[in-house]
Amino acid sequence: MLPREVIAVGPLVLRAPVDEDAAAIRATCDDPLTARYLPLISSPYTMEDAHEHVRRAKTVWESGGAEFSITEEGRYVGSAGVTPLTPYGSATVELVVAPWARGRGVAGAVARGLTEWLLDHGVERVELETEVENLPSLRAAYRAGFTEEGRRRDAKALRDGRRVDLVSFARIARDGGEPVEQALPFFEGGELGDGVVRLTRMVVEDAADFHRMLGEPSVSRYNVGPGSSLEEDERRCRATGYLWLSGQRIELAVRDSVSGAFAGHLQLLHSMPAFGQGMIGYSLLPEFRGRGLMTRAVRLLSDWAFAHTSLHRLVAGTDAANLESQAVLERAGFVREGVRPEFFPQLDGSRTDEVSWLRLRPGRQISS
Repeated sequence: MLPREVIAVGPLVLRAPVDEDAAAIRATCDDPLTARYLPLISSPYTMEDAHEHVRRAKTVWESGGAEFSITEEGRYVGSAGVTPLTPYGSATVELVVAPWARGRGVAGAVARGLTEWLLDHGVERVELETEVENLPSLRAAYRAGFTEEGRRRDAKALRDGRRVDLVSFARIARDGGEPVEQALPFFEGGELGDGVVRLTRMVVEDAADFHRMLGEPSVSRYNVGPGSSLEEDERRCRATGYLWLSGQRIELAVRDSVSGAFAGHLQLLHSMPAFGQGMIGYSLLPEFRGRGLMTRAVRLLSDWAFAHTSLHRLVAGTDAANLESQAVLERAGFVREGVRPEFFPQLDGSRTDEVSWLRLRPGRQISS
């Protein structure tokens, strides 16, 4: 049984919910974003629902869990819950931040403070799960020193019936709890551009154009493996924020600066973190070719990577027959590194050679 204590987390105070919190709880839970990520709560959320939350909090404590209101200077700014301990000494933390307190690091601070309180009281393992699309919640978990343990596919159903993935995190007593630094920081201002081309994170609204591009014969002939469905491409686009935040890869829409139209896709894969190596990959719609857009895009991303990450090497691989792609890399400052014979498998069972390309962090010379 967890002790019914008041917990101080910097300027925040976690205490048991009281009826005076009901109006703020209702406003928080009736907020569209809260309703989006908590599909099991009532929508619309009423004052009676809020009072029931306060009443139910008492039974949570009696069952071995915990339920807090998060307050700042006496004002409600969110809720924090702890599930009853499992027979193995594990508990799960759940957080909701009020709309008027978002963007101020409340979730990360509370996740850290509450987790350390639980570990101090003998809990062996503290777990946290969040949707793959919920970037603020994902960021809070990393900042609170949680370790990502995996991705549970289709583990949650939304109000419209769509199923989504959950990312699982945990902290255990022997963990250091240091914040997980973002190896691939987000672009300042949300995008890169040079007046001709813009690079933005690829999102679900880009899925149809992305899918159409992958189906173009001049693109698909150089793809490895079978094609993907539109549904699969939509799921990929929904996960791009998580993949970027977790340091796995950056997936970008290449856009024409004037029209804003989707012109292509550019990816930076954090392929070998221990060696400081990333891999560039790209495709462009036929109607946007011949204007130098991809050369500009690859150069922009490469320059940004060397200026804002610890990457030392950027590599790319092209099919030996893809002369247009090789020209893009050469114009963007890459040099030919070598040839790997019969590297790319083809659908007909044959294999083609890969031409490898490299760009090093400025200041380093490439030996001939």
